[in-house]
Amino acid sequence: MTFTSRLPAPRAVLFDLDGTLADTAPDLAAAVNWLRTERGFAPTPYEILRPTASAGARGMIGAAFGLQPGDEGYEELRLQWFDRYQAAMAVESTLFDGVPELLKGIEDAGMAWGVVTNKPMRFTDPLIPQIGLAHAGCVVSGDTTGFAKPHPAPLLEGARLLGLPPEACWYVGDDLRDVEAGRAAGMVTVACGWGYCGEIPPATWGADYLLDTPLQLLQVLHEVLSAAQAA
Repeated sequence: MTFTSRLPAPRAVLFDLDGTLADTAPDLAAAVNWLRTERGFAPTPYEILRPTASAGARGMIGAAFGLQPGDEGYEELRLQWFDRYQAAMAVESTLFDGVPELLKGIEDAGMAWGVVTNKPMRFTDPLIPQIGLAHAGCVVSGDTTGFAKPHPAPLLEGARLLGLPPEACWYVGDDLRDVEAGRAAGMVTVACGWGYCGEIPPATWGADYLLDTPLQLLQVLHEVLSAAQAA
């Protein structure tokens, strides 16, 4: 658990979804491996797919088929992957250990929390209640504002929906673009080492906090709130 300094206490905490609040990689991987087996290929090992889960279709198709946006065949696979994933989004997806306690602790402390994800609302809206996040104070999807992270617009929309200035919010995510978006929005940023994290080490992202578990975040919040009350 590392942090750069004692920072102002938040009035709300905004979270990325995939790899931050929820472990959705099993269902994301299953959808792309269904595409592989349908074409007569062996499934891509899960340990290869899991680190790319935060990148959604781009990450899954890139790891499973070696294709990137703009490559021949990519768009067809992307659309088929969308359909397959939508049909089975919450088979194995679940909240990370400690997340329910973290969210309850945030609420008990009188703070709000919400979800800001690059996941399209086509998936976000039905998934959120299925995995136990229906009580979020706000939900902003990748196509809510017309911009996706690392653009700050989705985070600014989350703060607006909560009725708070951006500087009163912290943003928590498991990808470099989450930290970039949070910084651009003027929020305190938290890199969650328990997530997928991709190929770039979280310690190099420049987040205000780098934490290993959701309950460490609750500990930090309690410390910061206590320090603010004592000041």
